Amino acid sequence: MSELLFGSSDRKENYKISKMHNKKLIRKISPRIYTTNMEEEPSIIIKRNILEILGNLYPGALLSHRSAFEYKPTSTNQIFATYTYTKKINLPGVTINFLEGKAPIKGDNKIFGELYASSKERAFLENMQITKKTGPDSKTLGIPRIEEKLDDILVTNGEDGLNSIRDKAKEASQILEIDKEFTSLNRIICALLITKTSKILKSDVALSRAAGIPYDKNRIELFESLFTFLHNKEFKSIPEINSSLNAFRNFAFFDAYFSNYIEGTVFEVEEAKEIIDSGIPLPSRSDDSHDVLGTYQIVSDKIEMRKPFSDADTFLNILQSWHKTLLFARKDKNPGQFKERNNRAGDTHFVDYKLVRGTLIRGFEYYKALENSFARAVYIMFLVSEVHPFDDGNGRIARVMMNAELFKSNQCKIIIPTVFRDDYLLTIKRLTNHKDPKQYFEMLTKAHQFSSNLNFDNYDEFYKYLESHNAFNEPDSSKRLIIE
Repeated sequence: MSELLFGSSDRKENYKISKMHNKKLIRKISPRIYTTNMEEEPSIIIKRNILEILGNLYPGALLSHRSAFEYKPTSTNQIFATYTYTKKINLPGVTINFLEGKAPIKGDNKIFGELYASSKERAFLENMQITKKTGPDSKTLGIPRIEEKLDDILVTNGEDGLNSIRDKAKEASQILEIDKEFTSLNRIICALLITKTSKILKSDVALSRAAGIPYDKNRIELFESLFTFLHNKEFKSIPEINSSLNAFRNFAFFDAYFSNYIEGTVFEVEEAKEIIDSGIPLPSRSDDSHDVLGTYQIVSDKIEMRKPFSDADTFLNILQSWHKTLLFARKDKNPGQFKERNNRAGDTHFVDYKLVRGTLIRGFEYYKALENSFARAVYIMFLVSEVHPFDDGNGRIARVMMNAELFKSNQCKIIIPTVFRDDYLLTIKRLTNHKDPKQYFEMLTKAHQFSSNLNFDNYDEFYKYLESHNAFNEPDSSKRLIIE
């Protein structure tokens, strides 16, 4: 038996309901609404089943305005529907706001019993209507939210998709006799397509689009969550104690070695050392050898590593320049050029290639607002990794950016050993999927602590220390990184 039953004009059906009610098999929670759920509060039950209630008690009603996008009550428990009259009906947990208007037209969708929902085009028009109320009590989402939704269509389906919305909205506006709403909607679409002035736009996303630097708003929200976490923490200073040139170069070697190993460029340590010392790639693995050489070339250059990310343009120029050095041998990977097609890792889809520049520029604003060097290093590494701006080499260049930030502030740099690879990758993925920066931060804090114990001056002693602390073990070897 379903959770809800409804009173009706059918005498037999009403008799059955009355009999069940008398036997206390069901209970009445609102006029003409009964439930088999004898435990939960009526407000919870009604809120959960509001679409079924509308479809049964108000056949022909049309879920409209903001509710046609949200399909649920607002945070103040308001839901909006177009019907044969204007009336407010208070149910436990939900207020139904009926607005007198035209019945469903071609394109509107039947969604639950006899309940319809406005088509996307009709919903856009409805949300252009002027209303005195604001926030969750308003029947409309507000212009900034509408601009963001239109921008999503433009990002996903291109100009053709947005033009299709406009064409269908024009047809609907003529049937519904709401030409003013179409005029307002059309102005926004024109501005997004940069065919009219952008002065009418309100939302940050839409303004960036019109300015030619659109960005991924979901990623910006993710970066904001990491920024907020870092901004509210205190950090212990861990100065770099290995100041000699020999120590700097030894660290640069293992940094380049481990960073490439994480990405699947696997060499024995002795092989990698020979490549670095000689500058000559292994004949049988020329591309892989050049990857290690390219990484080492950046991280062993004190002048390059000290370059400040003073503004967004400088940051982008350095990012592209270092990437060009890192992958200089892989011409098929377009070294130094932002990607021109989308990429992903497993089920994680990275930022759309059309939004890379804008997302990096906007994300860089949070970097500039951070003051602590470790916080900046943690943030910028995730920023580059999450945007994934290049066809290849994104993880390596992200770790280069992280250590450059630490080096500029004379703080201990970070090595991510092979055995720590899963900790590194899984905590990044958790931050991506759940906006939870805690484990990601803790992972880098541990790696920082481990790196601060290293003595880089003597290569052999450095190697032995790493080996004795399981740094070279595969993550699935049941070994853990030993951190003193």
